[in-house]
Amino acid sequence: MRFEPYPYQQYAISRAVADPALGLFLEPGLGKTVITLTAIRELQSYRWEVARPLVVAPKKVAETTWNTEAAKWDHLKDMVVVPILGSEKQRIKALYTPGNVWVINRENLPWLADYCRNDWPFDMVVLDESTSFKNPRAKRFLALRRVRPRIRRLVELTGTPAPKGLADLYAQIYLLDGGARLGRTMTSFRENFMSQDYAHPGQQYRTYSLRPGAEDRIRAAVADICVSMKAEDYLALPDFVEDIIPVALGPAAQKAYHKLEREMLLEVDAETITAGSAAVLNGKLLQLCGGAVYSNDGQTAQVHDCKLEAFLELIERLNGEHALVFYWFQHERDRIVAALEGLGLRARVYEGPAEETAWNAGEIDVLLAHPMSCGYGLNLQAGGHHCIWYTLPNWSLEVFQQANKRLHRQGQQYPVISHLLIVQGGVDQDVLASLQSKGDNQEALMQALKARIQKARSET
Repeated sequence: MRFEPYPYQQYAISRAVADPALGLFLEPGLGKTVITLTAIRELQSYRWEVARPLVVAPKKVAETTWNTEAAKWDHLKDMVVVPILGSEKQRIKALYTPGNVWVINRENLPWLADYCRNDWPFDMVVLDESTSFKNPRAKRFLALRRVRPRIRRLVELTGTPAPKGLADLYAQIYLLDGGARLGRTMTSFRENFMSQDYAHPGQQYRTYSLRPGAEDRIRAAVADICVSMKAEDYLALPDFVEDIIPVALGPAAQKAYHKLEREMLLEVDAETITAGSAAVLNGKLLQLCGGAVYSNDGQTAQVHDCKLEAFLELIERLNGEHALVFYWFQHERDRIVAALEGLGLRARVYEGPAEETAWNAGEIDVLLAHPMSCGYGLNLQAGGHHCIWYTLPNWSLEVFQQANKRLHRQGQQYPVISHLLIVQGGVDQDVLASLQSKGDNQEALMQALKARIQKARSET
């Protein structure tokens, strides 16, 4: 695919190329990955200013997103993205594997810093979702601070750099400038910009709040080192954006998935398959992609957590932005609800007018809905502009379009971003292709299923 950057993307690329330290605060859907990879390509291949760039990202993002994005665009197709993932032996091997960009999950950054010690090899580091470094006492922050003097260029990417207040900015800005703008310690930051609140009786910890005028002073102090972009400012057209999130299955999950998929496919004759039997089979394969399936006795059998983990990482990246989540199977809804417990989010399942009212009033952070129950007539545009498809509808373009229109309709003030969780190599990709073709979805999926069945039989 040819990359023709919007003006704001070109500006972001130029800043990432020119600035040795930059906070690039882009909302989801603005193309932060392709922006960053394009900047890396310019620095690496044409200016020779970068030799070994490292991306630190959430685990599911590290597994698929950066590699998939590089393969998507014509000008990046020759870039080799090396994941530093898996066992320690696999991670060490990856460090010595030739490539253009290396990607590691943030949990393994302390290991990497310890392993490399005084021989840190990466001259550029990209922090994908830099808000995960907002705690100056966290191991990942301390590890990066230790190797920071050996890093020539640092780029921080996030959509919401201060989800719980401007104090969240301190550690992120410190990694960029070593404390030059907001103070060399958290104590000095608080002394300059905050006041201590009076402690309540029995309170064991101190709380702080910004002093009058501190917000403007902080924003002015970091303005030269940060670029902040909101989707509503730059995405007037198109006003509906699909954000495809590839989900990779881990080795164990992949083995379990392919075993069950093969068993299901071999039960069906590709020559005699009907629309009804294809719909049933496709539904079972979609369940597999989601991570759990109904057994013959109606119980739920868990297969993997890969898509659920990717979903939770996406929720984290949204940093409090409200999300309408579409599920297809009841056990998906139950697993999602259980996973959201304890995150401090106001999550509810759509059951009727009460949820519609509460969502539009901003009283719900995550609203789970089956697209068949809210696909028509509901006006949900006042409650948010992010929707997440945990599982795509089984070959129904109409259901897909109508569900998206719950947010993307008259009165919506912001561009709607539809996040699609797609398992790589799974039937998710077949369903997505059929929906995007906007042709005969049923026939397209029938042919895709026949191809999968024939492949399974050829492997016996």
